[in-house]
Formats: sequence, C-alpha cells, structure tokens
Amino acid sequence: MLGLFRPHKYDVSRLVKTFLSAFIQTSSSQSDEYVRKFISENTEICGGQSLTPEIRLRLFTPSCRFWRERPELWPFDDPYWAIYWPGGQALSRYLLDNPGRCRGMRVLDLGSGCGASAIAAKLCGAAHVVANDTDPVAAIAICMNYELNGLKSPVCVTDNMIGSELKGFDLILLGDMFYDEALATSLHGWLDRCIKIHGTEVLIGDPGRTQFQEHSIRRLLQQQAQFELPESVREENYGLTCSSVWSFCSDL
Repeated sequence: MLGLFRPHKYDVSRLVKTFLSAFIQTSSSQSDEYVRKFISENTEICGGQSLTPEIRLRLFTPSCRFWRERPELWPFDDPYWAIYWPGGQALSRYLLDNPGRCRGMRVLDLGSGCGASAIAAKLCGAAHVVANDTDPVAAIAICMNYELNGLKSPVCVTDNMIGSELKGFDLILLGDMFYDEALATSLHGWLDRCIKIHGTEVLIGDPGRTQFQEHSIRRLLQQQAQFELPESVREENYGLTCSSVWSFCSDL
C-alpha cells in the first residue's frame, strides 16, 4: 500500500487516475463480478492482528500487489475500504464487548468502509443494519466481508446520507469520520439534529486525530471506552497508541 497511498484517512489526496484501455475498464462497464474478482485477487483475508480477531476482513497487506504498485494502475477511487482504521476497530470492539448497545436496534454505519462496525452490530443482534459508503466498490467489499463472517448480504446505501432527513434509525455509528474540519462541522450539525428530532443515539470511534480533538464537537462527547492498539496497527498509523469510543450528546 505504500505505493498506492499512505494510510492516513485525513491527509490523502485524490489519486491520479490513468485509465489504460488494455488494463482498466471504465466505471460504467465494471460489473460487480469484475470488482469482486479484483478485490479477491488484490486483498488478503485478515483477522488476528486487530482489536477484533473474531471478525474477518479483506484488507491490504504487504503481500498484496498494490501495497507498492504504481498509483496510476489502481482502477478505482482511494481504497479506504481496504484498511481497518483504528477508530473503526475501537467501535467494533466496543459493540462486541457491549452487545446491548445495539441489540434489537436499527443501526446506520456511516462511512462504513470495510464494514466492520456494521458486521459487529449484526453479530450483536441488531434488528436492521444499513452500511453507508459513497464508494460503490466499498459496498461490494462490505458484501464480501459479510459473507466471510457467515452473514447474509447487507443493506448497502451509496448515497451521501450526511445532511439528509434521517428516519428509522435508533443508532448511528461513525468510525474515523472526523478526518477533515469541514466534514466534522457538517457532521456536528447533522448529528445534533438527528438526536433532537428523532432521539437517535450516536457512537463515534476515533484514535485522537487532531481534526477530532480540536473540534468543538469534543465538548459534547462522553468517552465510553479506550483500547490499546495492537503493535501492527500502531505501525500502520504513525504511532497512534490508543483508540476510543465516544457517545455524542446533543447541544441542548
């Protein structure tokens, strides 16, 4: 992955896309089967070196081709779905340790990425789970990860749901979503409305990135848990040592 992009969700610039006709299909002609095959061939099934060894995911590892491949050969948008981000790890671990937080609930996993938090919610008995990620390739990866964990295909939504009139959810999960100040601000206002209008609960997973720690939303958060990150996760995330889960209380 070092050749593709650095594993920092908040400072990665968009990849330069060079679509070589002999190598890459255009997005309009990329069938689900093609994307599934591509993901299968260019990721590795992982589990044991994260905070949630009971969840298996298809991720980038040093043994994968695109760990060091030239970025212009990557045919899709930035593969955030191929990294198990530390905030998502903490959030998933917290749910698995506290299944009562989502059992029987209608859950939205916003910015789902690899789908780990959605999987954790489903394993804990959530009544209905929606995985939301605007990248259609992520939606396919999430389906593949569900299958790896013995779950039926999930409900995946690729529309941008931030700012929408959100109804029908008891709990919103956000892992590593506060990587940009403008995004954090839009999330703040939207989550506040969801809580005030619909009584939605909100759980946030974040390893303490600057954009999160310095944002005004922090004063409305209550820490629920903190986890020490495994050594391999620390190395991939420039020495971050811990990741926490927070509940968001409305600014009444």
